[in-house]
Amino acid sequence: QIPAVLSAFGACCCCITAAFVLAGGILVAYGSYQNNRQEKEDGDRNQLIGSILLVVSASTCLLGWCSCCFSCVSTAVVDVAAGAPLPSSGDQKRIKLKFRRLNDEFQGAQDALNHVHFDVAGDMKEIQTAKKKEHKNKEQEEKQQKKLLEQHIQTDLKRGALSVSDIRRKYRPIAFYIKFDGDLLVSTLDLLTKQVSTIVNVGKANIDQVIVVLSSPGGSVSSYGLASSQLVRIRKSGIKLVICVDTVAASGGYMMASVGDVVCAAPFAMIGSIGVVTQIPNFHRFLDKNSIDAFLFTAGKYKRTVDVIGEVTDEGKEKLQEELDDIHRAFKDHVALARPKLKDAIEDVGTGEYWLAVQAKELGLVDVIMTSDEYLESIRLQYDIIEIAEKKKKSGILSKLHQLDGMKGVMGLFSSWTGQGGQQHQPMPMAVV
Repeated sequence: QIPAVLSAFGACCCCITAAFVLAGGILVAYGSYQNNRQEKEDGDRNQLIGSILLVVSASTCLLGWCSCCFSCVSTAVVDVAAGAPLPSSGDQKRIKLKFRRLNDEFQGAQDALNHVHFDVAGDMKEIQTAKKKEHKNKEQEEKQQKKLLEQHIQTDLKRGALSVSDIRRKYRPIAFYIKFDGDLLVSTLDLLTKQVSTIVNVGKANIDQVIVVLSSPGGSVSSYGLASSQLVRIRKSGIKLVICVDTVAASGGYMMASVGDVVCAAPFAMIGSIGVVTQIPNFHRFLDKNSIDAFLFTAGKYKRTVDVIGEVTDEGKEKLQEELDDIHRAFKDHVALARPKLKDAIEDVGTGEYWLAVQAKELGLVDVIMTSDEYLESIRLQYDIIEIAEKKKKSGILSKLHQLDGMKGVMGLFSSWTGQGGQQHQPMPMAVV
């Protein structure tokens, strides 16, 4: 009820403000008119009353604005206290996608250039005749192509082997375009999953293709392993997958890139780093020297092999190295399976080294030396290039409040004060770590 009362009070203040501004303005204007007619006493009185009304209207306007703001804040607090969920960045269902046709940008650039380019010979009679001839030849060529296309479509319709949507896609396939900028933990994994799921469901096998412009220096093994598995879904669906690397695809980044049917890379892009690394600082000797006790309790012989505070043993180091070797072996098997041409040379390239793309091509890590823009330009006449990106939601005051981590604590306190929490906090599962 509190938000409703505040909203009603704010609305009343706005109405009062409008009335006071109108009345005050009329009185001030009428007072000026009376002063001009030598009715100074009445004119001064009306101007004074009008000025007071204008000052009061400013106060009511400020009061109404504050009421509306408090109403929005209290609505957010009451919703969360009553059990409404806070927005979750990891909720894949909340991610919305937008589609944009990139072919239009190429055509738009050509039209803009023609508009500003100074045509020094445009007025010559010979040029005008040549333009008409070119235009006529172009129209005839388009008519012939259209007629040929109609014949092919009629043949396909008579056979009945393809649906109307399949016929449409057959003669104008789609190249889905995705940009992936990877960080340590692949924070955009939910977006990538949504993009891949959309492509797998709407793409046409053996007709469409997917272009992923990838940039990543690598990161978490599990996160990049899952991201690679998402790209594998595209290949399994029968849709051609093209990976373009303009800057870097190293370690986990190359784990993803190797999945592509074709890997394109700019000449100076960094490629490779097929290896595994971990580093753990250990303060055991420092703590021991300063007589500081640090206790670590585990269940399971190898639950902790090398950690920050415990004593490092030879057995623990051997076990950790064994685990890294297992991950490295799985990494190399993944690359060799994704790129059969590297099967016999995987031990030579799986050393953790990285190379420039021109060198990586000689080693079989890259197929084509080409930038992503160059590749897009090469296919724009044969394909509709459709970019799939996240549709950013316009942020309002409520969503901003919900995104503040500090608001969670405030709302928890509010819940305990009002008794509206309704549900007890469930204990965390024991085997989380």
